[in-house]
Amino acid sequence: MNTPQDDSPRLLNFRATSFLISAAKISQCPDDSGGEVAFAGRSNAGKSSAINCLTGNKKLARTSKTPGRTQLLNFFSLSEDCRLVDLPGYGFAKVPEKIKRDWNRLMENYLKYRQSLRGLILLMDCRHPLQPFDQQMLAWAMAAQMPTHILLTKSDKMKKGPAKANLLAVSSEIEVYGGLVSVQLFSAEKNIGLSELTETLNFWLTT
Repeated sequence: MNTPQDDSPRLLNFRATSFLISAAKISQCPDDSGGEVAFAGRSNAGKSSAINCLTGNKKLARTSKTPGRTQLLNFFSLSEDCRLVDLPGYGFAKVPEKIKRDWNRLMENYLKYRQSLRGLILLMDCRHPLQPFDQQMLAWAMAAQMPTHILLTKSDKMKKGPAKANLLAVSSEIEVYGGLVSVQLFSAEKNIGLSELTETLNFWLTT
């Protein structure tokens, strides 16, 4: 007697995430196989906090009171063939212009040429979304036809009404990208939107 095949998607165990490697250039990245999702955002958008919240490990991705600490592509292993990537923060860091240009070139090339990249998580402070650098990142992602999911972070810092209004405003702005860009409210401190984020990541990495 044949056993019915289970067609339910494989769910990733984000709690099992571990640091893999840091890369200063594309040639230092892990083998371009399997699947990975990258996290990008301004240096004060809460990127590291979001990764730590997702994985349940407060020490996994470094957080700092000095924006711009992440200057490398930091890879984290989710499973044998799935990874998370913490991209360099942009826009706010007090670093020389040459370093900023190098970061921009690194991120643009990564988004354009990385074959295993399944999607981009783009973090923006809920109180100040769609800044010029955010728009630049969206432009790069759209040029690469990369699915992008926006996290409007620190949503707990706003009252529900204004936060919802900002969500609706961003939703309206991204309609021009068709179904390639989505958006949600998120708070690492209050675990707001965590289940929606994990659902998106599971879909990108297991289907």
